Amino acid sequence: DFPFILGDYHLTICPAGTKGAEFEKGIGTGGYILDKWEPGVRAFSKRNPNYWKEGRAHFDEIETLSIVDTNARTNALKTGQIDYMDRVELKTVHLMKKMPGVKVHSTTGTAHYTIPMLVDQKPYGNNDVRTALKLAIDREALVKQILRGYGSVGNDHPIAPVQQYHAKDLEQRKYDPEKAKFHMKKAGMLDHVFNLHAADAAFAGAVDAAILIKEHAKKAGIKINVVREPDDGYWSNVWIKKEWCMCYWGGRAIEDMMFSVAYSEGAPWNDTHWSNKKFNEILIAARAELDKEKRRKMYYDMQEICRNDSGTVVPMFNQMVEASSDKFAHGPLSAAMALDGMRVGERWWKK
Repeated sequence: DFPFILGDYHLTICPAGTKGAEFEKGIGTGGYILDKWEPGVRAFSKRNPNYWKEGRAHFDEIETLSIVDTNARTNALKTGQIDYMDRVELKTVHLMKKMPGVKVHSTTGTAHYTIPMLVDQKPYGNNDVRTALKLAIDREALVKQILRGYGSVGNDHPIAPVQQYHAKDLEQRKYDPEKAKFHMKKAGMLDHVFNLHAADAAFAGAVDAAILIKEHAKKAGIKINVVREPDDGYWSNVWIKKEWCMCYWGGRAIEDMMFSVAYSEGAPWNDTHWSNKKFNEILIAARAELDKEKRRKMYYDMQEICRNDSGTVVPMFNQMVEASSDKFAHGPLSAAMALDGMRVGERWWKK
C-alpha cells in the first residue's frame, strides 16, 4: 500500500521543521511555486524552474479560482475565461457536450456520495433506526434522477467497484419501505421527525437528493424534514456538527486508507463518530497481512460490518464529470481524485 499512500495529494514533502501555518507558504517539491493565495477566492502559482520530473508541469503560470455558482463557472468555461472546471451540472451536461470548444470528461473512480448520521446522538445510536433509514432510500432512483446515469448504486460502505478488494458478492441493499417501517417501528421512532441537513456545497444536486429521499421515506411512514443550509460555511458549520447531513468523498486509492480516514475509531474525519470493536481489530490486522486472499477476506468482512452497522448511508458512487477547453491535451485520466487526480496542472499541456 505504501506507494499508493505516498501518491495521495494530502501528503506533501516540505522542508524539515515546517510547522503549522508555514504550510501555507507552499514550499514543496511540486511543479509550481505558490505566489499568491486568497482562501476561498483564488490561488496563483508559477512554474518551478527546478522541478525534478521531466516532461511535466508545462505551464508558466496557473490561476486556480473558486467559483461556487455552477452557472457562473459554466459560463466562464464557455466564454474562455477559464480552461477547466469540475462538478459539471448533470442536468445540463447534454447541453455542455454541444458547446463548441468544450470537452466533457467522465471518469469512474472511488468518488461517492454519503449521508452520515452521528451515532452518538439520539436516536441514531439505535441500529434499527440506522437500518430503517438505509432501507428507506431508493438508490436506483437517485442514480437515475440525480446522477443522470453517471454513476452506480452504493451499498453503505465506501469501497468502490473499481478497487481490488471490493466485496462484489455482498448482498446489495435495496429500497424496501416495508422492512424500513418494521425496523423504525421496532425502534419506537415512527413518530419522530428526522432533520436532514443539505446544501449543494456537499455535492451538485444534494438538496434535490434530500427532497427525493424525503419522498422515498414517506412510503415507509418515516418523516424527514429537509433543512436547507447555506453553501458558505457548510463544511465548518454542518458536517460533523449536525446530526444527519449530505456529504461527498473523493475516495482513496486503497481500502485501508479510506477506512482509516473516515471509519476507524477516533479518526478526525470519522463523520459519524462510529466505533465497532471488531471492525477496528480487523482494520489493524489487515495492514500487516501479506497473504492476498486472507487480506481480501478481511476487507470483505469490514465492508459487511460497515454496511450493517455504521452510521453512514452510501447511496451511490458518482462518476467525476468535468469539462475543459479542447485546446488542451492529456494522457489517461486518473480515477483517484477529481481534476485528473488533483494534477491537471502537472499532467496536462496546451496543444
